[in-house]
Amino acid sequence: MRFLILVIQFVGVVALIPIAAILTLWLDARSGDGPSVIFRGGEFTSGQVYEGPEPDWSFTNEIRLVELQLNATRDSRTTFIIESNGRIFVTCDYMGTALGRFWKKWAVQATDGDGAAELRIGNTRYERTLKRVTGGPEIDWVIQSKTSKYRSLINSEMIAEGETWVFEIAPRV
Repeated sequence: MRFLILVIQFVGVVALIPIAAILTLWLDARSGDGPSVIFRGGEFTSGQVYEGPEPDWSFTNEIRLVELQLNATRDSRTTFIIESNGRIFVTCDYMGTALGRFWKKWAVQATDGDGAAELRIGNTRYERTLKRVTGGPEIDWVIQSKTSKYRSLINSEMIAEGETWVFEIAPRV
């Protein structure tokens, strides 16, 4: 019996170590300058705010992940970026389920709010507005570009049924 208690205590301590490490990383990311790869992060504090004409976004075709901050919540996350026809987009998958909407709460908040956001690429921050796109030629552009760049299985039915939401990362007006 005493051996069993020691084994249970040992297993408990061994299990506690990764839980404590994950919790520490999560708390650190929440207050940090931007997201980690795994956890959403805090408000952007570094980087130069871009001022000038609308950039040629084709350079994002060589970038897999960017950092996106929703200004209403002051938290940030990493996301794929899709450039097409000189405009940039993000998609948010799994929105057809309650779990998906909880997990990707930022998309709901962007749709319900004013969509004010910042995009950070490298050391440059771009003040933008997230505008949900539900129809039009942009949908075909996004599908084609995301499929090509990320080998995604996205299709127009997923967007029409609300399983995937599409946002243009438009200039802030």
